[in-house]
Amino acid sequence: MSNNNVPHNPPPSPLEGVPDNDSEKTAKTAEELEKKAEPEGQEPSALEGELASLKDQWLRAMAETENLRRRATRDREEALKYASTNFGRDMLVIADNLRRALESCPATEDLPEPIKALIQGIEMTESALLSTFDRHGIKKIDPLSEKFDANAHQAMFEVEDESVPAGTVVQVLQTGYTLHDRLLRPAMVGVSKGGTKQQGSAES
Repeated sequence: MSNNNVPHNPPPSPLEGVPDNDSEKTAKTAEELEKKAEPEGQEPSALEGELASLKDQWLRAMAETENLRRRATRDREEALKYASTNFGRDMLVIADNLRRALESCPATEDLPEPIKALIQGIEMTESALLSTFDRHGIKKIDPLSEKFDANAHQAMFEVEDESVPAGTVVQVLQTGYTLHDRLLRPAMVGVSKGGTKQQGSAES
């Protein structure tokens, strides 16, 4: 007898009765990802610290570069400003000789005209030389009747003179000169003694 009319039930699946662990696996995977992400979450702060350190180093390097640039500029300006120091000192000898020539032969009315013309020529030459000095920053130091200053004057002797305060320049043997703000040559002077002390000296 045929059993064709008996309903056919499919055989049970081999997966039946086995629990579905997909949700558990998903949860575990999420937890693992979170654990892995935790150290990565610290990376921004570490990067910020490294960035701050690099920025500080960069600022320091920029500041040092700026200081070097300023120092080089200052050195170059000073080199140009005082480049004529030795040449200026040599030219002072010419100025001294012109002054000595004029002092040794003062102009008077009884002098012959050629001598007067010669003296006038020497005066013009001295004036032109001093004008050239002035254009290049070379200034005369003529401290007659001024207080002695060891930074600009060289005392050659002392003179007994109670009519002026002690320490006053009463004689100038050689004119001094400065180049801009530096001493090119001190003035050689004679200084008084025996009088009352200078007010500045008394206070010091």
